[in-house]
Amino acid sequence: MLLSCANPELHTPRLLLRKFAAGDFDGFRAYRCLPEVYRFLYNDPPEGEAMRACFETVRTAPFAADGDKLTLAVCRREDGAVVGEVLLKLGNKAALQGELGYVFNPAFGGQGFALEAARAMRDFGFGELGFHRIFARLDTMNAASARIAEKLGMRREAHLRQSNRHQGVWGDEFIYALLRSEWDAE
Repeated sequence: MLLSCANPELHTPRLLLRKFAAGDFDGFRAYRCLPEVYRFLYNDPPEGEAMRACFETVRTAPFAADGDKLTLAVCRREDGAVVGEVLLKLGNKAALQGELGYVFNPAFGGQGFALEAARAMRDFGFGELGFHRIFARLDTMNAASARIAEKLGMRREAHLRQSNRHQGVWGDEFIYALLRSEWDAE
């Protein structure tokens, strides 16, 4: 049943997905300080102590009520480097719906890490947490993220017009989703 994940650790052929540890701050900050990463998160990167507070929030966030997030560090198995993060957000606990998200360091781009990690988190959400539906919201300009959602078997369900605003500019979003029954049929 849902929420049976005290301290998950997921393994893929090249990656380890685990809770962030205190020593992961530099790897976290390496991509979380980049404006090009935050462009698709609809806010500006935190600076100074705000970055440390953001990191501690990610590390210690609960995962029990609607809106809570389970965020895992994505680490390269060969050397332990933090290449990004994946998350599942409890979108609606009663309806067993989760939101999949991912943020990666562009320095590690083009190697398939985001897809590999997102697939592992999707599978964890359905297989271990018991979600009925997993969805992803993404900026329509984020073509790489749309490709990941599509490779995960998600279908585009909606195009939300001018649903977000960053630095005075309106942005559109796509909603992608996959049902447990569709995942089971893969």
